[in-house]
Amino acid sequence: MDTKRFLFVSADAALITDLAWQVHREGHDVKYYIEAESDREIGDGFVPKTDDWEAEVDWADVIVFDDIWVPGSDHGEDPGTNVGTGELAQKLREQGKAVVGGTPNTDRLEEDRGYAMEVLEDHGVNTVEHHVFEDFDEGIQHVQENPVPYVIKPLGEVQNVKRLLYVGNENDGSDVVDVLKAYKKAWGHRMKGFQLQRKVEGVEVAICGFFDGNEFVDQVNFNFEHKKLFPGNIGPSTGEMGTSMFWGGRNKLFEETFGKLENWLANEGYVGSIDINCIVNETGIYPLEFTPRFGYPTIALQEESIESSTGQFFYDLAHGNDPEPDVHNGYQIGVRIVLPPFPFDDEKTYDESSRNAAVVFGTESREGSHASGASVTSSGVAPDGIHLEDAKNVDGQWRVAGDNGMPIVVTGKGETMQAAREQAYDRIDEIVMPNMYYRDDIGERWVDGDGDRLQAWGYLGPGE
Repeated sequence: MDTKRFLFVSADAALITDLAWQVHREGHDVKYYIEAESDREIGDGFVPKTDDWEAEVDWADVIVFDDIWVPGSDHGEDPGTNVGTGELAQKLREQGKAVVGGTPNTDRLEEDRGYAMEVLEDHGVNTVEHHVFEDFDEGIQHVQENPVPYVIKPLGEVQNVKRLLYVGNENDGSDVVDVLKAYKKAWGHRMKGFQLQRKVEGVEVAICGFFDGNEFVDQVNFNFEHKKLFPGNIGPSTGEMGTSMFWGGRNKLFEETFGKLENWLANEGYVGSIDINCIVNETGIYPLEFTPRFGYPTIALQEESIESSTGQFFYDLAHGNDPEPDVHNGYQIGVRIVLPPFPFDDEKTYDESSRNAAVVFGTESREGSHASGASVTSSGVAPDGIHLEDAKNVDGQWRVAGDNGMPIVVTGKGETMQAAREQAYDRIDEIVMPNMYYRDDIGERWVDGDGDRLQAWGYLGPGE
C-alpha cells in the first residue's frame, strides 16, 4: 500500500493514541489532535501531533474520530461534555472527505438509551423491558410498584462516570430504590435522567462490527467485557479492566441484532466500529446498549488480532473499498494496567504515586527488541503485546501521561482462551511499574463455562 495521510481527532479526551501509533509505525503519515488540555501530552514521542485539526482536513486522506463526545457549553466549574463528533463527521463527508466516525443519530444511540431501544424495536430486534425516567421519585415509585431486580443506567454525559451504573441484586428491587435515593442527593444536579432495565440472567457478550458506510465487513468480533475493578467481578465499575474476544462470521448473534440494522446504518452513512452489548440465554438474545464508536481497550486488542495492514483496513473502510482484513483464528485477551487512584479522581494521590512514572520492560517479553530494561523509540520495535493508553515517550523512556492512570494495555492471543491468557500474563510479569494493578482473571469466565453455555445454546464460536 502506498503511504497515506491519516488525521486522528480526539475532540475531547485522548483515546485513540495506540491506533494512531500503529498506523504511523506501518509507514503512513499521521497527525494527531487532542482537545483536552490535561491529555495533550499523551502520545508525545510516539505520534506526530497537530494543535489545529481543522487546518489539516485538506491534507488528510482519512480522518478518524475516536469518540462521540465534544466539550460542552460553559456551565461554570463543570462544563461537561456533549455529543457532537457525529455531526462533525457528517459535515466532512458532505465535503467529500473519507471519515471514520458517526452521524448525529448514531451518536444518539449511546447518549439516549431510550432512543436506542426504539431503533432496535422498530427493526424487529428483541429488547429487555426498559423504562426511561427524568425524575428520581417516578423511578423509585416504578420499582416499588413493580418489584423485580433492575439495572440503573445513567443518561447523558454523566454516564461516563462508570461507577454510577448499578446492577440490582434484590428480588424486590429494594437495593435499587436505595441507590436511586442516594443518586438523587449526590447526582441530581448533573444526571439528566436514567434508564431502568429489567435484569436478565445469562452470558454477557458484545457483537462488534466494522461498517464501511454501506455494509458490515464479513469478519465480526465477539468480545466479553470485564468492567468491575477487582477479580471476581467485584468492586466499583470502571470503563473497562480487560476484554476477551474472538472473530467469527455472520452467525445467529449477528443476524438477530446488527443483521436487522444494516439498512438503517447504511442510510445513516455510518463508518467505523459499532458494538452492541447483549445478555444471551437459552431463550433469546437481549441487547442492552450500543457503543457507536471504538471501544477501549477493545480497539487495541482488535489491532493485535488483525494480521494484515491496519492502515489499509481503515483506509478501505473509510473509502467503502470492501475491506477484507486477515484476523487471528483463535482467542485474544487484553488487560488494562492501571495506577492509583484509578478509577477515582484524587490529584494528590496521582501526583505522589503515578504522575510521570516510568514504564520499564524486561528483555524476555520483547522478542526482536534491542535493549534491556528500557523503552523503545517511536520508530523502534515495540514490546510484543504492549499497547498505549495514557503514555508518552521521553528520550526513549516510556512514562505515564495525562491524569487518568491508565498507561498501557497488555494483550495475548492463542489457539485457546487459556493460551491467550498465559501469553498476556507472562508479558505482564515482565513489566516493572511501581504501584501498578490489574485484574488477573480476564478470560476466565469463558474458560469456566461461558463458552460452553454459548456453544450449547447454539450461538457462536471462532470461525462460525
